[in-house]
Amino acid sequence: MAKARKNGLYRGISDELSALMRTGWADTERGDLRPGEQAAHAARRRAALSALFPGERLVVPSGGLRNRSNDTHYPFRAYSGYVHMTGDQARDGALVLEPRADGGHDAHCYQLPRDSRDSDEFWTGMTAELWMGRRRSLAESEQVLGLPCRDIRTLSEDLADTGVPTRVVRGHAPAIDAALVTDEERDAELEEALSGLRLVKDAWEIGELRRAVDSTVRGFVDVVRELSQAVATSERWIEGTFFRRARVEGNDVGYGSICAAGEHATIMHWVENDGPVRPGELLLLDAGVETRTLYTADVTRTLPISGTFTPLQREIYDAVYEAQEAGMAAVRPGAPYRAFHDAAQWSMTERLVAWGLVEGPVRRAFDLGLQRRFTMAGTGHMLGLDVHDCARARNEDYVGGVLEPGMVLTVEPGLYFQPDDLTVPEEWRGIGVRIEDDLLVTADGYENLSGALPRSADEVEAWMREHAG
Repeated sequence: MAKARKNGLYRGISDELSALMRTGWADTERGDLRPGEQAAHAARRRAALSALFPGERLVVPSGGLRNRSNDTHYPFRAYSGYVHMTGDQARDGALVLEPRADGGHDAHCYQLPRDSRDSDEFWTGMTAELWMGRRRSLAESEQVLGLPCRDIRTLSEDLADTGVPTRVVRGHAPAIDAALVTDEERDAELEEALSGLRLVKDAWEIGELRRAVDSTVRGFVDVVRELSQAVATSERWIEGTFFRRARVEGNDVGYGSICAAGEHATIMHWVENDGPVRPGELLLLDAGVETRTLYTADVTRTLPISGTFTPLQREIYDAVYEAQEAGMAAVRPGAPYRAFHDAAQWSMTERLVAWGLVEGPVRRAFDLGLQRRFTMAGTGHMLGLDVHDCARARNEDYVGGVLEPGMVLTVEPGLYFQPDDLTVPEEWRGIGVRIEDDLLVTADGYENLSGALPRSADEVEAWMREHAG
């Protein structure tokens, strides 16, 4: 027997064990796979990207595993620009658009192939198939993606031709970053373009967002049904309840759920979710299901934990509701993107001045942004593969642009009175309210994709009575 090789807690791998592990495996290769439902849409998206960069090589990585602690990794989630252009979610991949002499590009999807049974690597490595599950072969990926696929391990050699102008999306694959010497500003323009191409959703994407929102609505119902359990435990019960729905019906939550009870509702991104849930206080639940194709919803409701708003809670809630109504009314094709934000902020500024919390007149307070002490954030953002979708798009196309049919955005005004804010009456301190819905811009206005959830105070109370556990 040859000298044993080191392998973790075991003394080593004998030649006999190595030989045993390499034999007796069935052939699982499939030749009957059909193109994925995104394949045709992804091809159109690649054609649009190709038209923006004639004569240039474009490299879009999927990303790889990231270390969480010691030898464990965070769950992998592919780079959204790669997913949008391929429909693929595999780790350690890359889309390469190679320029043709006659114009346009040839597209290739580089992927990590299946582990060979002729090597111990397929069963000894912590990221090997026998540990993490079977990968598609390159031939299988070609069937599903409708793209020629190559071994990612040959990427550096294949791209060695430095005579071709090349752009790469950096920050997702260190090995690719190191292999390619490119211009940082030009690379940023590629990422900007990938983000901008997601501004207007196609019909398939809108269908996925509907699925995400519908699952999210069911998740909110789950939370109301189990609210008594949260009262008996903590915000973590709410987080776990919604997470169960997200994992059963989708891929995951689209972002860390904000399950903020009591004064935690004044913290914009409260994700610790370890506080008490007390009757008489409010619960701000901001959560979204991410579909298995990685499209996410983003919905917020502020609920009276006891089932009924107090007079002061209702007054603040109604102010936010009116602001959301004003913001939603400004959503229509051709309107400036900022219009819905300005309309909602103006409405809340009027209320804050009327309450004596901000010095008027309203125009002065609004122009100086004084309301932001209590409104804090912007009133919405684009939604899609990312919860804050299209974030790298050109400012003139996004925040400085106009709304078009097919865009999907959130409208989410809020008022937040911090527990230590001495400028507001004591009974106001620690109250936070946000209402958020996901809107599809249509030819003549908008459709509220999350409209199945109640929004007005009366509707919320009736809905909670209906679903209370």
